[in-house]
Amino acid sequence: MTDQADNRAPYAQIAAHYAELITSGDLQPGSLLPSIKNLSQEWSVSTATAEKALRKLRNEGLVRGIHGIGTEVLDRPAPMSSGSQRQDRGHRTGSSWGTGERSDSHQASVVPAPADVAQALDVKPGSNVIRRSRVYRDRHGIVAHSTSWIPARFAEFVPQLAKSARLTGGTSLQLIAQATGRPITHRFDTASARLLTPEDVELLGLDPATAPHKPVVVMTAKFVDSEGTVVEYGVDLGGPGRTWQTESEVAQ
Repeated sequence: MTDQADNRAPYAQIAAHYAELITSGDLQPGSLLPSIKNLSQEWSVSTATAEKALRKLRNEGLVRGIHGIGTEVLDRPAPMSSGSQRQDRGHRTGSSWGTGERSDSHQASVVPAPADVAQALDVKPGSNVIRRSRVYRDRHGIVAHSTSWIPARFAEFVPQLAKSARLTGGTSLQLIAQATGRPITHRFDTASARLLTPEDVELLGLDPATAPHKPVVVMTAKFVDSEGTVVEYGVDLGGPGRTWQTESEVAQ
């Protein structure tokens, strides 16, 4: 948690509050949200703002409106986040976790860079790199298995990057930027889908005999600092049934 000011619009703050309650399980599927009138009174906003908050929750697939009854909580896994979304969330709130998420299985080691990682980090194949991995979960199970690849030289500035423990004091990107004095200025994202490989099945902790034969989302994010140096390459492997969702304002 953080004491940073929430600069989001009132409707977005209301929606985020109930999204947290829903995805954490505090509001169970089938529960009814307060009416527009009650929301308006409780949050001291107009009925139009309260209605917009409920509409946002409906658009996110967290609730549905039932005529004559109200707004009902749905039971479905929350979508996975991209590396850039986690970076934005970490910058805004101090934590890269999504609503209702937690992380575990934090592992780190220095390994030779695989060819694809070396290309992404602009280093020679086989060069030493830090491989950090963790698993994001919510009440429905695994959201994603996430791996961060970082040039090994950054461990000289931030030793905890190479230690198998949850980072303290910020995300890896924040810690590197603070230590080097060079902010992260660019990021490059990709999103694709593929059938689960045997390695994917192992990373996600699935039973090979019952692993689904449906595509899963794979997202990558490459982060570059103000000197043009690639400081991190992340790969997120979505759990079965997870989707990627993004939101943006459309200019009128």
